[in-house]
Amino acid sequence: MPFASASSIAAGVRAGELRATDVVDEHLARIADRDAEVHAFNLVVADEARAQAAAVDEAVAAGRDPGPLAGVPIALKDNMCTRGIPTTCSSKILDDWRPPYDGTAVSVLRAAGAIAVGKTNLDEFAMGSSTENSAFGPTRNPLDTSRVPGGSSGGSAAAVAAGFAAIGFGSDTGGSIRQPAALCGVVGVKPTYGRVSRYGLIAFASSLDQIGPFTHSVADAALALQVVCGHDPLDSTSIPEPVPDYTALLDRGVEGLRVGRITDLPEGADDDVVERTEQAFDALAAGGATIVDVEVPAFTYGLTAYYLIAPAEASSNLARYDGVRYGMRVDAPDTNAMYTATRTAGFGDEVKRRIMLGTYALSAGYYDAYYGKALKIRRLMADDFARAYERADVLVTPASPSVAFPFGSKTADPIAMYLCDTYTIPANLTGDPGLSVPFGTGADDLPVGVQVLAPALGEPVMLQVAAELERRAAAGGEP
Repeated sequence: MPFASASSIAAGVRAGELRATDVVDEHLARIADRDAEVHAFNLVVADEARAQAAAVDEAVAAGRDPGPLAGVPIALKDNMCTRGIPTTCSSKILDDWRPPYDGTAVSVLRAAGAIAVGKTNLDEFAMGSSTENSAFGPTRNPLDTSRVPGGSSGGSAAAVAAGFAAIGFGSDTGGSIRQPAALCGVVGVKPTYGRVSRYGLIAFASSLDQIGPFTHSVADAALALQVVCGHDPLDSTSIPEPVPDYTALLDRGVEGLRVGRITDLPEGADDDVVERTEQAFDALAAGGATIVDVEVPAFTYGLTAYYLIAPAEASSNLARYDGVRYGMRVDAPDTNAMYTATRTAGFGDEVKRRIMLGTYALSAGYYDAYYGKALKIRRLMADDFARAYERADVLVTPASPSVAFPFGSKTADPIAMYLCDTYTIPANLTGDPGLSVPFGTGADDLPVGVQVLAPALGEPVMLQVAAELERRAAAGGEP
């Protein structure tokens, strides 16, 4: 069933035609009706949401504008700090930890009139591609509950796909927004690194993490980005550039744009995904875009480099969970034994695996051989993409190698799970923006996501191309 867009909700509430309290009650009713089956949320904050909605309605009644997201129900990934509200990263080691502050993105969204209805499930500490690694149980794909929603932001993707929230927010370290967006049939955006403040986002890999939205449409994605993007002095990596109007080009079409097809893209995508991606190129060409062939030789090494760089940063970031300062503590006879007991009980298998990988890559005698080489590949990849963008305004690839896969089909083989991120990882390594937009269906009538990539700060043209793909998909994908 179609759900109300964030844009229409905000417009209706600001005009006094909708009551925010009614909108929130409607979404909370959907959650109550179906989330026991889907498990998109670790925590639903119904009382807080209703109180915020009442405040929005009071502002409208008093003649004040509550903001561009007035009354819009949103879902926050449970690695975004919310003051006084549990923020667990879906890990036992942070079970019931309540941050003393809001993350910047959370504060900005609240100021814009958005209403958080809950904290969504994720792969523990955002490490995974299926949301099966959560300490609190998996999230199910609302389109087919026998299948995964993708990960690590599977809870936020599922919340939007199920109509529990008009916008979901996740974090993307190697594809954790774009891949679940593809599997759940929604739009998912990873902005340029530094475009959205990471202050209050619990770190996985600090040089790769970025917050972004899940929405039902490209227009809603543009609206959400307009709110959360911007400079933040609390984040030293925040870009001090003004934010353009992301909605300005959505209706312009693609006449005259150059769309890059990567000729040396790694193989591995299923036939149905490849077919839909080719149809996306045909649709863009029919819209007046020029399809140009480009090469990105380092693309094929992205997965290898990522699984050295990300675990290395994770092993450093997760060292703070020691049972002393906050979170779980398992008592033991001495400090070292307490560290060991706490981390053994608090971390899941995948988190332990990545901590060990990262610690090994950073250890004496192996740093240059592994981590150092991975950083060189990252540099080569950035150079390769920069050359590709000299010839193309955007690049188009699959977002995920497959449609949503069955539960348990990849859990016994970590490499098979890691390969889910083949096409999304490079944009994290380069820091460039990427987006997944639904473009038809594949096997078992499940959605296929097409990825649009753009150079740094290229969100406007990326959204422009995605909006054209969305229009063509609505018309049946016909050129």
